[in-house]
Amino acid sequence: MSHDAALLPPHDASAAPTEESAAEPASLPAAPGRRLDSIDAYRGLVMSLMMAEVLEFRRVAEKVPAGNFLAPVWSFLGHHQSHVEWAGCVLHDMIQPSFSFLVGVALPFSIASRLARGQSPGRMTAHAVWRSFILVFLGVFLRSVGRDRTNFTFEDTLSQIGLGYTFLFLLARCRVRTQWIAFVAILVGYWALFAAYSPGPDHVPEAAGVPQEWAQQHNFTGFAAHWNKNANPAWAFDVWFLNLFPRARRFEYNGGGYATLSFIPTLATMVLGLIAGGVLRSPWRPRSRILWLAVVGAVILTLGWGLGQLGICPVVKRIWTPSWVLYSGGICLLFLAAFYAIMDVGDWKAWAFPLRVIGANSIAAYCLSHLIEPFIVDSFHTHLGPHVFDILGDTYAPSVKGCAVLAVLWLILLWMYQRKVLVRI
Repeated sequence: MSHDAALLPPHDASAAPTEESAAEPASLPAAPGRRLDSIDAYRGLVMSLMMAEVLEFRRVAEKVPAGNFLAPVWSFLGHHQSHVEWAGCVLHDMIQPSFSFLVGVALPFSIASRLARGQSPGRMTAHAVWRSFILVFLGVFLRSVGRDRTNFTFEDTLSQIGLGYTFLFLLARCRVRTQWIAFVAILVGYWALFAAYSPGPDHVPEAAGVPQEWAQQHNFTGFAAHWNKNANPAWAFDVWFLNLFPRARRFEYNGGGYATLSFIPTLATMVLGLIAGGVLRSPWRPRSRILWLAVVGAVILTLGWGLGQLGICPVVKRIWTPSWVLYSGGICLLFLAAFYAIMDVGDWKAWAFPLRVIGANSIAAYCLSHLIEPFIVDSFHTHLGPHVFDILGDTYAPSVKGCAVLAVLWLILLWMYQRKVLVRI
């Protein structure tokens, strides 16, 4: 997935309270062995949004005549299937933070399950280190597909999660208070790093991939300029760090402004998920869990938005600003509250089956969508002709092709789901 994807396995079949367990005494913790369907469904929704890039709504929107009564609909869909240029947020921007957040949510369940199976803390720590390595490796590998040499870059979602995962695991063994302290320390420290940095008088934006026209439209002025594209400490770090690896040519900038150091605030997003996962495993009654998720989500969403509006810290996903952690994290908490309330408390689950099929095998879905999409398209052309996707005309051909690809991918995942073939790390 662009860099919006990533994933860890489902939450190791561990346990969270459902409506059935709500009748148990409030002092009892959730028992290992049960799954939270809401986590798989939320993960499936996020993965579906990533896979849906193949629908190419933006291309269709560009082809639909302006006078067509559906033009505004296609324009809306295309807008939310693209990333904002710099500051702000659309639906597509929520894919990566949701993935990262859910990694944290799943971890308390995974640890509880492993402890119930008798695994030692040392063995679990070693596994966390191994998982970190594999996730970083997968990110680099998938970024290198189709290239003539390894593309050493670490801003992909898989790599970002991998770089912070071991730290997340260690924090998962700490008290909730310590987790909150770590969360705040990461945000304040990362904010201070950017606030104290200046690119210097010799910095030329155009040389760092920021044309003057783009800068005039999207870059900040005043104090907020500390978070401008490719004029910040994360960019400066990559100019040094990425050139330590073999490259076809010297690294000067990332065209999208993405940076390796974003794994640090991404870790804060995962820690927020970790705290939320702890709430879902707590002895609280279900309504109290939902209320906590909703209230905390609304508060930190508002706080993140306010910091951006005041110019204290712009809301920029591409460099994962602290205000972005708060803003996107608040949205993630609200989504989790809604899924948990509907599915695990309200027991309304049948509607989410297609999502659960995807969410239960997220690593497989991620890799399949990156590696076999061209093969699927070529197979349709080979067996059904070069114009197979033109059934609704050239205008809608990109989305027809996308629907065909998504159908094949989902059927593969359904086959795996029914046979309990789960790709895990």
